[in-house]
Amino acid sequence: MRIRRRSFGDFVKAFFAFVALAVLLVGVPGALATQIGWPLPDGVPSFDWLQQEITVHTFLNILTVIVWLAWAQFTACVLVEMKAALSGVGVPGRVPGAGPSQLLARQLVAALLLVGATAASFTPGLSQLGNSYDANQKPTVAAAQATPGLFAQQQEQASGAAAALAEQASHAAAHADAGGSTAKQGDTKYYRIQPPEGRHHDSLWEIAQRHLGDGRRYKEIFELNKDRVQPDGSKLSEASLIRPGWIMEMPGDARGGDLVEMPDEAPNVSPDVQQQIGDYAQTGDHAQGGGGSGAQGGGHEHAGGGATQVSVPDQQRPAHATGHQQATAVGAESDSSFGLPEALLTAPLLAAGLLGALGRRRRQALWQSAFGAVGGRRGMEPPTPSGDAQDVQDALLVGADPEGVRLLDRSLRGLAASLAEESRPLPVVYAAWLSNGDLHLQLAQPAGKPPAPWQQGQDQTFWMLSRTDAERYEDVDTAAPYPGLVSLGTMDDSRLLLNLEAVPGIVSLSGREADRAAVFASVAAELATNGWSDRMTITLVGFGEDLTPLAPNRIRHLEDVEALVETMEAETRQRRGALGAAGHDSVLTGRTGPAQHTRWAPHLVLLAAQPSAEDAVTLAELAADASRLGIGYLVGTETGDLPGAAWEMEITGEGKLLAPLLGLELDAQLLPVAQQRAVVELFVEADPERESDGPATTPPFLVDISEQGRPAVYARLVGPYEIIGLDTPDGERSALLHEALAMLLLHREGVHPRVLSSALWPRGVTDDVRSALLDRLRIWLGTDPDGTPRLGRDASGRLTLAKTVVSDLDVLRSLYHEATQGKGVDSRAVRGRLLTDALVLVRGPLLADRPEGRYRWLTHEIVDAQLPLLVADTGLALCEFHMEKNRAEKAIEALQAALRTAPADERLWHELLRATHSTGDSERLTELATDLIGRSGARGLPPRTEALLDELLPTWRDAIAATG
Repeated sequence: MRIRRRSFGDFVKAFFAFVALAVLLVGVPGALATQIGWPLPDGVPSFDWLQQEITVHTFLNILTVIVWLAWAQFTACVLVEMKAALSGVGVPGRVPGAGPSQLLARQLVAALLLVGATAASFTPGLSQLGNSYDANQKPTVAAAQATPGLFAQQQEQASGAAAALAEQASHAAAHADAGGSTAKQGDTKYYRIQPPEGRHHDSLWEIAQRHLGDGRRYKEIFELNKDRVQPDGSKLSEASLIRPGWIMEMPGDARGGDLVEMPDEAPNVSPDVQQQIGDYAQTGDHAQGGGGSGAQGGGHEHAGGGATQVSVPDQQRPAHATGHQQATAVGAESDSSFGLPEALLTAPLLAAGLLGALGRRRRQALWQSAFGAVGGRRGMEPPTPSGDAQDVQDALLVGADPEGVRLLDRSLRGLAASLAEESRPLPVVYAAWLSNGDLHLQLAQPAGKPPAPWQQGQDQTFWMLSRTDAERYEDVDTAAPYPGLVSLGTMDDSRLLLNLEAVPGIVSLSGREADRAAVFASVAAELATNGWSDRMTITLVGFGEDLTPLAPNRIRHLEDVEALVETMEAETRQRRGALGAAGHDSVLTGRTGPAQHTRWAPHLVLLAAQPSAEDAVTLAELAADASRLGIGYLVGTETGDLPGAAWEMEITGEGKLLAPLLGLELDAQLLPVAQQRAVVELFVEADPERESDGPATTPPFLVDISEQGRPAVYARLVGPYEIIGLDTPDGERSALLHEALAMLLLHREGVHPRVLSSALWPRGVTDDVRSALLDRLRIWLGTDPDGTPRLGRDASGRLTLAKTVVSDLDVLRSLYHEATQGKGVDSRAVRGRLLTDALVLVRGPLLADRPEGRYRWLTHEIVDAQLPLLVADTGLALCEFHMEKNRAEKAIEALQAALRTAPADERLWHELLRATHSTGDSERLTELATDLIGRSGARGLPPRTEALLDELLPTWRDAIAATG
């Protein structure tokens, strides 16, 4: 809200409002008490009293009771409006049945407080006295200070915050070009803080509004005068704490009659004040040999807050969450003819969530395909992405930090479990900072001593957990306490996660439409796929319909604001009632109780387009109590003016996320439209319900399985890792070379160099180390007889292996494909031979002897799910081949060989039961059923297995019970 000077009309309004309030609050009850008296009977009325005739006196008494009730309701409305105005916490609560009475109280209170220093910023309702909501402006700094828990910039980290908006940046740049406001004494202007007039006190915001034309430039004044000794001996340390008589140095473009340009040329200023200004001028940057103002000279500001404001955690080292991206990004462009999307490379938590969700989707498609026909089912080989989708997949592989997500999830759940053991409630958390692998939770207010191993942070509103302590946490069975945390960006080496469901009101985002869309897409994608939440609802309004494939169970799309308002009004009523019935004061209380796994999931609303004035008012009223109910609102606005906006942010065209009143200037986390479409394409292609174009999927790489196709280099990956055809490398680099070759063998389509280096060095590596490894790998693999290197690059710059370098997994896939879709289809003998040869290759799980701590990139792969399915399909096909000729023992042998690699495949056990039943040996079938029950554990047998046993061995329960 832009603060204007108080006019004579404002004081007239305030006077009449005071008179009206005095008459209504004091005069009405006084008149009733003196003129009419107590309207109710002195004792308990008898039944005869009810049958008496209604006299004029009785009628007057009834009217008096009604007037007393109306007065009490109006008094309650005044108290509610005064409390909301003085606390500055947003839209006032509604008094039941008040309606016009509360509106009258609101207008009178607003008129009375209009002459106060921050009255226009108290609440959206008050600030709109006499105006429409279309005229709403930004809230004052006082409003930001009044909101508890707002986070301010670190006192060593905020050198560019004065350039929060384009206009502000242009002023600061002009100021820097002039060598700072104190570079020339003739250009320097000073302002003396005026004494209060009634309730009106001077503030830096109003000074900036009057003399600089924009209240948001108050930070420039703060930077110029921070920590300089004032005439009374004190110093300016917080923008909200200024005293009458203090002197403020002003930027060179300041204007207005209250300013003093030169102390000795100020005829309207007393000599004492001139002397004070002259002495104060000697303490500026120019007197100290400094170079310009704090706003442009590297000054680090506290973000103009009250006592409740805190600072960014004091961390200066590279954050673990982004360390490997920073290291692998060095020289990346020189290693390839193209780069990968930086938006995903620098978003480790978002990338990890997307990659994990994509892996689950692909595994689901694989398992669903397992119920298809043997030899011709769809989905065995997921489609290989290309173009932008391939680049995005590589960026996800490089940028993802699954270990960071795992530690964040365990830390938050561990905190919730520890507090529950101590019978303590979960504190309200506004934000989390990840810095150097450490986790800092910013609380809305002090919540006592944190449970071990958490420690007190830099003040009582910070709880901190070091990375070493977080690594000691184990999985606990408790609900996710803060599922609404979502990454917004980074400030220096710290990553900010804002808890959307805890914001006391609406979070508004202004900026160009395309820039806002990139922020909204990033927020929606991370909320839909993050690893630190259980359940939630994400409602997207006006955008994001194509984002639904990321998480169909979480994301829903509404067409317009009207539908949103109708939906949220109903849900707000429902949640209020549910909380009241459960006896909880907020959703945080509910998450630690017995209903933690079934209730209190957050509902986060992302509204990309600016709502109308009427809808904005309704949303502000809904959001006033939303944080208690687990509902969060992120609303886009073109102008930055939105009623009920507790926290206001702006996204710039340079990718900066600014919140001047919160003291934030972040490198925003974005998901531009091109990357958004490519991500969605990956999920759509992996949809298990999606129809495939062909009858079956061809493996990405088929080898010549004849004698003439003998490879030059043969690697055995299915089981213990062995390499035939190459000498074992010497030294410590042998393990790295083996791991690099394994990754290339599992990705015959090609591997981006940055993907390879991030897999081998998850914490990051420099460009020269990566290049040296690739050179050694190229030398180790050697060349073919024709001189062609066995390690090459394709047209896109990705690393590829020559066809003469083959793995047993390639041969296994080729044998199964040939048996079920090639020559084996028309020749039974060929099919049996090919399937037998394929099963002989299976020696155990993939890379069975992999060293501990290496090959962690396999967690992103689906090959661990593909291989058991492929082996199971081979065993089932060979079983069918033998059962056609009633060779049950051969079929049992094939199934047992497949079960050694795929012990959890229910289809193999079913066929083993049928093959054993065909032998006629009931005792052997009972032993098999007993073994199967023992393997099933506490979960018991699957229903289909029980049904099959009932069919094949009706007495199996009694027989197993008899054998013990």
